[in-house]
Amino acid sequence: MKKRGCLFRIVQGVAALVVLLGVVVYFYFILPIWGFPFMAQRKTQTPITPPWALECWLWEDDYNTDVYTLELLNGYLEHDFPVRTVLIDSPWSMRYNDFVIDEKKFPNPDKFFGDLEKRGIRVVLWMTCNVNSDSDDAAISDTSAWYEEAKSKGYLTGNGAQVSWWKGYGGFIDYTNPEAMTWWRGLQQRVFDLGIDGWKLDGAATLFRSSLFGIPVPYMRTKSGIMSTRTYMDHYYRDEYQHGLTQNPEFATLSRSIDSPVPFVHRWGTSPLDASPVNWVGDNKHTWKDEKFGIERALYCILRSADQGYCVVGSDIAGYHGTKEIPADVYIRWAQFSAFSGLFMNGGHGERAMWKRSKEELEIIRTYSWLHTELVPYLYSHVVFCHNGGKTLMRPTHQDYDYMLGDDIFVSPIHAPEARHTVHLPKGRWRWWFDDSKVIEGPKTFTQEFRMDQFPAYIRDGAILPMKVARAYTGIGDKDWENYLTLNVYPNGRNVFTVHHPDKSGETTVSVVQEGSKVRVALEGVKKPHILRVFMEKKPKQVTLDGTALAEGDGWTYDATEKRLVVRTDTYVGGQYVIE
Repeated sequence: MKKRGCLFRIVQGVAALVVLLGVVVYFYFILPIWGFPFMAQRKTQTPITPPWALECWLWEDDYNTDVYTLELLNGYLEHDFPVRTVLIDSPWSMRYNDFVIDEKKFPNPDKFFGDLEKRGIRVVLWMTCNVNSDSDDAAISDTSAWYEEAKSKGYLTGNGAQVSWWKGYGGFIDYTNPEAMTWWRGLQQRVFDLGIDGWKLDGAATLFRSSLFGIPVPYMRTKSGIMSTRTYMDHYYRDEYQHGLTQNPEFATLSRSIDSPVPFVHRWGTSPLDASPVNWVGDNKHTWKDEKFGIERALYCILRSADQGYCVVGSDIAGYHGTKEIPADVYIRWAQFSAFSGLFMNGGHGERAMWKRSKEELEIIRTYSWLHTELVPYLYSHVVFCHNGGKTLMRPTHQDYDYMLGDDIFVSPIHAPEARHTVHLPKGRWRWWFDDSKVIEGPKTFTQEFRMDQFPAYIRDGAILPMKVARAYTGIGDKDWENYLTLNVYPNGRNVFTVHHPDKSGETTVSVVQEGSKVRVALEGVKKPHILRVFMEKKPKQVTLDGTALAEGDGWTYDATEKRLVVRTDTYVGGQYVIE
């Protein structure tokens, strides 16, 4: 009996220890990092990414001056690269997050920002949620007086408790304190008045914590009470995004989604879905693969983010940092998979002036920059679908790093220096982007050699791809097409695609039905000047629009080499095509 009682007490003790350990794990790791109930407050509707943010971004992080920014931007435009957004990273302010332009780096900010706006270039500025007492590499490094002022007025969390982060030492702004927010928003108004279009919200909020006997604790006191790290992160991303929208209805925030290969760390991402119009995974190196960084890590984090519901995700093309020289093959392959993603962001450390790099890099990366830009109507339509409850833009197939881009494009990124690459093509009928004359039946796994200017991207047979073609680089059209919506069509059975126009004018539903040798195309909704680019094995005998025959050579042409029917239409009444 004594032995049984002793054993019972041991079991009770072990059970109590397990319960205690569970409580500690829950309150120390799960609740403050993942939230309660587990991420439910963050798995919400994704916002509609403004179309400008889906076009090409450009930035560098070696100089951060107006002279070098303009030199880089002008060089890209002179070499006919498409650029919509310039990202200005730190340090651009006098002190970290005082939002006062450093006029040694940007001597005439009104003119600098105003000229970019006149040229149609969007500007995104880097920021975090910290008020520093010490600001590394900023114009004013000793910022203790500024920090003490904010602390004395109760504007900081934890009575001004400070942490060491990669830009110095400081405390966190208290998003629950109305007086602190009045002060903070007043500081930000200086750059809002310059016409900025977005924030790059770097991830310092992940460091929100206090200390107990030297042990970091993922909680801190705020005006509204004790707050966890996860709740503070949500305030940071949500409050900055929502305030930005009050200043500019096309405002966007670039925030981190999942950028760690460790399963536990920010398992469901850094920023909440409803404050994630654009996301990037960083900071990766200019390399194929190493223990923590490189192109493989970027792909892993991007697809992991997509699995968790993030819609528009990408990375710094060629990696943010690493060796001084960026390997040409890494730069090219990174740009290629970025062309088939929501975010095409060319920037970071290292030489980013393509005309100073190899001719091969310049020509190939320019082509893929234009290809990404041409795909914006397709990408934007899927962003709207996702916002309305549909699937994310990128959809991992969980075979290597393969994924679907929307409903109709399959991508198998090259993530090693070898030219030979294995593709795991899913079920269906597919056409290779670089030779769409043949159908490949899936599922099929095969290994193929891809030249540096080629990439494993495949189009679903039956696809309707809305595009904005403006150059001849990609082989689809040319500059004469830039004022038209291009509908790149692969007839196969019955298919429908609703185009959500990036100019916010509404939507057009495109239906394509193939019946034997006859193809019917119907357009309903907003009327746009458009070009039908239809894959056809043979030249059609007749093309009609709303019952009227179109004249060959005037209304339509056929390219036997490309197997393409091209119909150019400026105005129409019904939008009913019959091709036979």
